[in-house]
Parts: sequence; C-alpha cells; structure tokens
Amino acid sequence: MLISLFRSAAQFLFLFLGISTPQNFPPPLPVEVERACFARAREGDEEARAKLIEHNLRLVSHIVRKYYGTSRNSEDLVSIGTIGLIKAIDSFRIENGARFATYAARCIQNEILMHFRAQKKLGCEVSIHETIDTDRDGNPLTYIDIIATEDTIADDLDRRMRTARALELVRTALDERERQIIVMRYGLGSAPPQTQREVAGQLGISRSYVSRIEKAALEKLRAGL
Repeated sequence: MLISLFRSAAQFLFLFLGISTPQNFPPPLPVEVERACFARAREGDEEARAKLIEHNLRLVSHIVRKYYGTSRNSEDLVSIGTIGLIKAIDSFRIENGARFATYAARCIQNEILMHFRAQKKLGCEVSIHETIDTDRDGNPLTYIDIIATEDTIADDLDRRMRTARALELVRTALDERERQIIVMRYGLGSAPPQTQREVAGQLGISRSYVSRIEKAALEKLRAGL
C-alpha cells in the first residue's frame, strides 16, 4: 500500500514536470542557477522548487543504480528516493556552505533505509551488518554501508570535560566519608559499583545513612558542575 502511494506520487511528479521516463532526467543546474532557485523557493516560488526537483532527479536514479542495481524493486526505490530528494530541497539552507548534492544524497539514502526498516519492523531485531542487497559486482550491501552517521566529536569532548570536572570535585568538594561512599557506589576506584546495601555492610552503617550521605554528596557535585 505504501509503495503504491510512493509510486503514484513519483509518477504524478514526473508527469507534472513533463518527464516521460526516468531516463529523460535533465542535467544538474549550474551552481549559481541552483542557488538562485533555492532563494526563490524559500520565498514560496513553486516553479523554482519544481525546477530543483526536476534537475536533481538524476541523482536519485544514480544512487539507486549504484547501490541497488540488482534489486527487483528499483523503480519503487526511485520513487522512495524522490521523496527523500523533495525533503532535502525543502530543508536545505544554502547559507550553510554545504554542497546540495552531498546533502541530498544523504537524505535520499536515509529515505530508502527507512523503507527497509519499515519492512523489518514486524520481524526480529535487525543487525546493521545484515545484507539487504548486492551491488552490480555481486558485493553485499549492508545497513551500515548506507546508514548516515552524525559527527559527535563536540558531544564527546563535552562529556570528557564534564567527567574530568566531576572527578576533580569528588576529590576536592567532598569530605572523606562522602568521597568514600561515592567511590564505592559508582565504581570510581578499582572495584566495580556497589549497591547501597553492600556499601552499608562494608562500612558498618545503615543503608538509609548511606543513602543520605550519597544524596548530599551528589547535590554538592551538581552544584559544582
């Protein structure tokens, strides 16, 4: 049902743009013309938006032929990829400095990947190394080959800096008993993390007392962070 909807939408789009078959896709636009079309499309110019779609359909066809050349459903994948192209055109911002072809390729591949995921949603878990197709040379194509990944270096650095700051606060902001309980509870030493009951047993105090000390210590660390 969903595939039929995609196919119908793509066929309507081709007719609307005056394209009889996928082989008749027009060439890419010159850079300056493309940028002008994006500026006009953002202002609501539907003709400019349609022109961007028309002149980038070749990219959809290229991706499908390159990665799914042996697929029996290549026509359906072109239809699905066209939806990804339209999403890319509507969300692309020329001021970011990225090349539209690079951005659009990722959106097209993601849309196709979402299609494969939808097919698997009623089944068991899917491995990212599972083969979903083969290329024209017979090499297996897996989810990890086409999945888009985000650059997390900024998040990683921030996490490392906050972790280092938290460890410093454990050493400097807590008293000896608080430090001892936090180290034992969260495995900051050589031993693994322990439950409040285990910590209480080793220190010879009640579990509720451990809980109160831990709570007070965590409040100090939050304040310091």
